[in-house]
Amino acid sequence: MKEIGGYMELDTYGLPMLHRGALALNCGRNCLAFLAGARKIRRIALPYFLCGCVGDVCRREGVETRHYHIGPDFRPVEPELREGEWLYVVNYYGQLDDRFLEGLAERHGRVIVDNAQAYFRMPAAGVDTLYTCRKFFGVADGAFLYTDAAPEGELPRDESFGRMNFLLGRYEHGAAGFYPEYVRNDLSFGGEPVRRMSRLTENLLHGIDYGAVERRRTENFRILHGAFREVNRLELSVPEGAFMYPLYIRNGAAARKRLLEEKIYIPTLWPDAGGDAGERDMAENILPLPVDQRYGREEMEYMVRKINHVRKEL
Repeated sequence: MKEIGGYMELDTYGLPMLHRGALALNCGRNCLAFLAGARKIRRIALPYFLCGCVGDVCRREGVETRHYHIGPDFRPVEPELREGEWLYVVNYYGQLDDRFLEGLAERHGRVIVDNAQAYFRMPAAGVDTLYTCRKFFGVADGAFLYTDAAPEGELPRDESFGRMNFLLGRYEHGAAGFYPEYVRNDLSFGGEPVRRMSRLTENLLHGIDYGAVERRRTENFRILHGAFREVNRLELSVPEGAFMYPLYIRNGAAARKRLLEEKIYIPTLWPDAGGDAGERDMAENILPLPVDQRYGREEMEYMVRKINHVRKEL
């Protein structure tokens, strides 16, 4: 029976949700797990420059993997696909445009695009494309998958209330004390089965002004690019609704440590990435600078000053 009365719960939000036409799942890696089953994928080519969790999903699903290189423009050095093999392409920092991605699909046919870093980029036509919510918004889980592959039977719905403490704690106390919980939450998805997105996460995603978020992220990226264009070793376009600003400098790893002392938290994405010396140097020395909706021009200019000061000292 429906409950009536009692104490107040979280409000139900009704704003339009981006990607509401996609299959809503519980996490990004399970989008790949879903496709592995639905598409009967048995072989896949992955970039070396990648989080190890993707390879973990493939092993769990019995998918044979091999690796290919990317260039300094983040574009794949395209391998010759074997019979029945799929190509997994990461849209790093939203730098791969639709024309390029559609060209990959035309040449190879069996392509999966990982748009975890390009939430505001709609999928290329006819290409299986996945998105991760928690890289862009204050949610504990959630992902979207564009595909014409249908699930076999009804997927159970996930629950998120037990994962929310690190988000609520950071809101009232700051990041440092709750970072271990954040890490544990991230690691927990390794054993999660494929489920539908939780009601809680879906509700929170209905409470977001996506237009405002997209504009703020784009403008923050543009400010940083204006400040660092001449020193950045990457040639970048300005993506709409950017993920982070990738600043590739010499001594980036040392700068990251110094910035930590200033409470500017710059992650090392894919510290376990393989590949050649160039790819390993990118993983170590690219500084993914935050451009998200929590910040504006004041924070961007503050960050520019701190980074330039650190660069002069190194």
